[in-house]
Parts: sequence; C-alpha cells; structure tokens
Amino acid sequence: MSHPKRAITRDIRTRNPKRKSRARRELEEATWPEGVVRVRDVMTRPVLTLRQPMLVGSVVKTMRLRNIRHAPVVDDKGQLIGMVSDRDLRQVILEPALRDAFDELDQVLRGQTVKDVMTWGAISVKPDMPLREAAGVIHANKIGAVPVVERDRVVGMLAVGDVLKTVIQMLDEGVISRPGRWGVEA
Repeated sequence: MSHPKRAITRDIRTRNPKRKSRARRELEEATWPEGVVRVRDVMTRPVLTLRQPMLVGSVVKTMRLRNIRHAPVVDDKGQLIGMVSDRDLRQVILEPALRDAFDELDQVLRGQTVKDVMTWGAISVKPDMPLREAAGVIHANKIGAVPVVERDRVVGMLAVGDVLKTVIQMLDEGVISRPGRWGVEA
C-alpha cells in the first residue's frame, strides 16, 4: 500500500531492521508522510507585516478586517524584529490605568504605536523545516503562530490553525487512519 504522494521505495522495503522485533515500527517510521510535509506547504502567505511607527488603532482595524490574530513586525530592511498578537492589543485596551480613563481610550489608542505593544525577539521557523518540528516549536513555547523566515525575510506565517487544517486533510486522505500506531487497536 502506498501514499498517493510517495511510494515505498525498494531500499526502504528491503532493508533489514536494526532489531527484528522493531521491523514493523521502523518500516512505518520510514514511510510515514510527516517527513515530506514541510512548513512551506502549509504556511499562510502573503503576510501582513507591521512597522514600529504604525498606530495601534489602525493595526486593530486592519487585523479585524483581515481576520488575523498575529502579525510580524519588521524593520526598515524587512527583517523580523518582533510580533503583535491580538492578546498584546487587548492588554493595551484593557490595562487598568486605561479603564479608569475609559473616556480617553480613543485618544490613548491614537497615540500608541506598534513599538509600544509588540513582543520583541519573535521565535521563527524556516520554510524547509518539517511540519512536525515546527508544530513542536509552537507547542513548546505556548504560542499561536510563528513567522516563517527565509534569508532574513518574512515569507509566511504558520499558525496552529494551519497545522490543524493539515492534520484534518491527512485524516481525510486516510494517511493517519492506523489506530494501532498509538497503541489503540481498532
């Protein structure tokens, strides 16, 4: 049986396992499609990038309009310097000092810039990275999305939703339909 995108090659099929008791598992690991799914295959592009001097009010409107929750911040050379998330923007809007002066909230938002609310030093991934590894980075750092950077330029975004969409597609194609793999017998 073969996956539509990749057949089991002769060298994988005929090689001897390191341990006889692990033959089935080693064959399954060698033919599992997770190695062929790369970040570039599932990332979102084009990317909305922000600059430091942009005003928070316009960023909120743009992110709502485009229905996005994370946006990378780049410098004048286009290099990644940080991230802005919907959580960063909510913290600015709901900050206790601002709530007391709720009447002046509009004025405060007009004066705040991306530089004031962004998270500096964003974690990023490469487009050629396996999707499993990138998902591990997202999970380990408890973040919702990471910018995809190639040659110091942001080329895409990988969000948790992109990873889940790919898993659903793999389930629909029957690629992950072997419950015995996880110790659960059908």
